[in-house]
Amino acid sequence: MVILFYLLKRKRVVRLVSSTLLWQKFLAETQASAPFQRLRHNWLLVLQILLLVLAILALARPYFSGKSPGGRLQVVILDSSASMQSTDESPSRFEKARGEALKLVDSLHDTDQMVLLVAGANTEVKQSPTSEKSVLRRAIQTTGVTDAPTRLQEALKLAETLVRDKPTAEIHLLSDGAVSSLNEFENSGLPLVYHRVGQRANNLGIITLDVRPNPENAAQRAIFASVANYSTNVQQTQLEFRLDDQILEVKSLTLKPRETVPQVFIADQARDGVFSVKLTAKDDLAADNQASVVSLLPQPVKVLLVTPRNQVLEKAVRVAPNVELTLAATLTDPASNFDVVVLDGVTPVTWPTGNVLAFHTVNTNWFPSWSKLESPAVVGLKSSHPVLRFVSFDNVFITESIAVNTPSWGVSLVDAPQNPLVLAGELGRQRIVWVGFDILQSSWPLRISFPIFVANALEWLNPAAVNASQLLVQAGSPFRLAVTESINSAEIKMPDGTVKPWAVNPVKGELVFGDTMKQGIYHLKAGTNDVVFCVNLLDAAESDTTPKAELQFGKYAKVGTTTFSRANLEIWRWIAAAGLAVLMFEWWYYHKRTA
Repeated sequence: MVILFYLLKRKRVVRLVSSTLLWQKFLAETQASAPFQRLRHNWLLVLQILLLVLAILALARPYFSGKSPGGRLQVVILDSSASMQSTDESPSRFEKARGEALKLVDSLHDTDQMVLLVAGANTEVKQSPTSEKSVLRRAIQTTGVTDAPTRLQEALKLAETLVRDKPTAEIHLLSDGAVSSLNEFENSGLPLVYHRVGQRANNLGIITLDVRPNPENAAQRAIFASVANYSTNVQQTQLEFRLDDQILEVKSLTLKPRETVPQVFIADQARDGVFSVKLTAKDDLAADNQASVVSLLPQPVKVLLVTPRNQVLEKAVRVAPNVELTLAATLTDPASNFDVVVLDGVTPVTWPTGNVLAFHTVNTNWFPSWSKLESPAVVGLKSSHPVLRFVSFDNVFITESIAVNTPSWGVSLVDAPQNPLVLAGELGRQRIVWVGFDILQSSWPLRISFPIFVANALEWLNPAAVNASQLLVQAGSPFRLAVTESINSAEIKMPDGTVKPWAVNPVKGELVFGDTMKQGIYHLKAGTNDVVFCVNLLDAAESDTTPKAELQFGKYAKVGTTTFSRANLEIWRWIAAAGLAVLMFEWWYYHKRTA
């Protein structure tokens, strides 16, 4: 059409003039103009033809095609954990990863499908398999980063089920690799493509926080914290210690690269409150620079000891801190007025409904069957459990024990070759510590570890301590509160000050609040319950913001970081931009020639 316009005869306007002497050349050109004339060289014609070709190419949407065929399934895992807030990428690692995920969407073939998984404290299927690029882009753009640690194991397990029996499927992980262990995937042969996000490690973080009575003065509180330096340089910072909004102490810290420093604060406490520690140094990750813990004033522990006058056990219970002890030979009621019931080789008529420390006795609700175990040897300890803190079973000999299988409600703390000797767990809402042998038929009372064990067990079973432990929540984990009132709703004040209504199921008698993705102090009101709880990161693997060059799957398998390999890269935008440039040049050239 453009060429046809140039071939057609030009339309002339007839004007009367007095003389044609000066118009001879122009008349000659007019006479030569036939209805269709010979095409002559004209730069404007060339530019217009070029513009038309570029417009046609842009509308055709050409692309550079990779080697991979169409019809593939791509599972994209977008890491939304706390470490992805690091600002070593602009504006953050998460935004960089989200941008790269959008590029993966652009590279899809028309017959490809993509699944979007978001990996944080829990794995969320953000978008089921689809080929609609607009839907995938919308799903990626609506994701957000959290203050929670990542659980890549769950995301990879789900991705593995999605790509099973699909030989051309791929799993694309966009992450900085802040994960503790992936050993279970050593022999799985995952078709994983790891896209590392992150440039450096420059982070100080609070990785532990706990509050306990001061061992030297029970009227005071001791706050234990650990600060780690995950950068490659020596870092200096101040650590502020607060009770509610009041600064009690400030410590100056100097940490070497990869060094962890424990800190202890001692404080008087006249009322229930919240202790907080805060780092003042500026680093790449802010989510772990502050942590808080609720501290409740200690209350006496009401303990009922049901025993046929076992003086060794009685003394061990009496010396435990903050205990009010009552003795009984038998138990005929549920003992609901006591915080902890200690059973010493007796089978009560009515089993207690509260927390129980049981020695050499069994309940059919606890164990379906049992037998006797002669002279069991101690072969293993779960020393990380609070009940076994500072407890050793060295040189402890046992004459006889009850042999049971480890139930689903408990974990074995002390092991014989085939059966547990000490169990701890929670059955319903009742905490239980079970010792399978009679302590008087062993050498354990002669060891210092025995009264330490009793003190630890009573502290772990104390309902006040249980409630206090529930008030410290790791980001991403649900907060649970037993509700005895008949209520249907509650209000939670979030760390940013917003108030969120929350539904309560009165039948279950428990409030479960799962929106704990942000670090800070939460305030809950549910009926007469007025509760403050704290959400923190407190995760060493997440605070270590060093971008991992490779992910280790067990001892031998690993996946290294890679670059993107796109299936098809559309170039119509570049062609359209070139067409616009030609149009602007043609406009300039035309006006320059006719000026």
